[in-house]
Amino acid sequence: MLNEQEIRELVAAHGAAVNEGRPIRQLIEDGDLPRLQGCTVLEGKVSDSVFGDALKTPAGKSIRLMFRNNRISTHDVNRGAIPFKDQVLAFNHDHMLRLVKHVLGSSQFEVDGLIPSSTVIPAENLSLVKLENVLRLYMAESSTSTSLYQHWLAAKEAGQDILKYAGHELTISELESNGRLPYLMDTPSTKEAVDRTIDADFLVENGICTEEQYTQIRNSSLMAFGIVSQNLAERGMILVDTKTEHGINVDGNIVAADELYTMDSSRFWALDDDGKIQTRDGKPVSFSKEFARGMVKEQGQQFSDEQAAEIAVRYIQGLQHLTGETFTPDLRPRDQRIVESTNLILDALL
Repeated sequence: MLNEQEIRELVAAHGAAVNEGRPIRQLIEDGDLPRLQGCTVLEGKVSDSVFGDALKTPAGKSIRLMFRNNRISTHDVNRGAIPFKDQVLAFNHDHMLRLVKHVLGSSQFEVDGLIPSSTVIPAENLSLVKLENVLRLYMAESSTSTSLYQHWLAAKEAGQDILKYAGHELTISELESNGRLPYLMDTPSTKEAVDRTIDADFLVENGICTEEQYTQIRNSSLMAFGIVSQNLAERGMILVDTKTEHGINVDGNIVAADELYTMDSSRFWALDDDGKIQTRDGKPVSFSKEFARGMVKEQGQQFSDEQAAEIAVRYIQGLQHLTGETFTPDLRPRDQRIVESTNLILDALL
């Protein structure tokens, strides 16, 4: 395992270089990936997608290539690039996917020779279910508007006794900051420019999914939450909350889409030798993007090089805690990594 000093030296020596590279759209326009010419390119917050009529398997399944980048987004604002973040989250996702794939299913294709830290993800182009599936076991302090914590603060300020949240009724006096909830709660939110927490009835009434589809998503997600929680317990950690996304594949099955149980989509807290939550300055020792959110002091703030390096260190430390494996970085130039991984995938799937 890399110790903190080794991680800091890695980030200092290679952090700037691994952030350098052309966007996927530019790589295609420059002719580095000729088989992607004419495809649609969608640029997202932290990953870009490419799909098109030419990208189909011999069995007729449409392919979506997802390209992870190093950008970090908090409060719906891009804050800049974090060294190694793309590789860390790819490795994080790959580890968790192997734990829960038999429960949640997956849109991803398996490609021989594609390493776990590959930042190019080959997947079936699903029909997405337009919701973010959020599960919460603790009421973590959070600055995001959809969080249970912010709704609880507002309800307390208004003098309410009962908090109604995502179809659940909670007694305000029985909740505490960073405390465990009465049960594992499903609290879906919309996928909009600004997300809104809603309930299952809203999803069905507005045609986002059927009651049967949401029941499947909820039940499989609850089971997967338990599997990941049991695995983390062996590493002295707990899963606090998580967010997953889902879609319908060509066979009509609901499967997981995008990342699973990563430090961007979940919170993980460390436990001490007595099984209690570790704290630092009165806060849980956390491995999640919440650390970066706490560094934001202004609405349009961009992280400095020093802040980006510190966040990178925390991501790598978190990965090693979560997986129990040493982080092995891919130090090839970013453009080379993308082009070679993409060609490996296309050779295997087309």
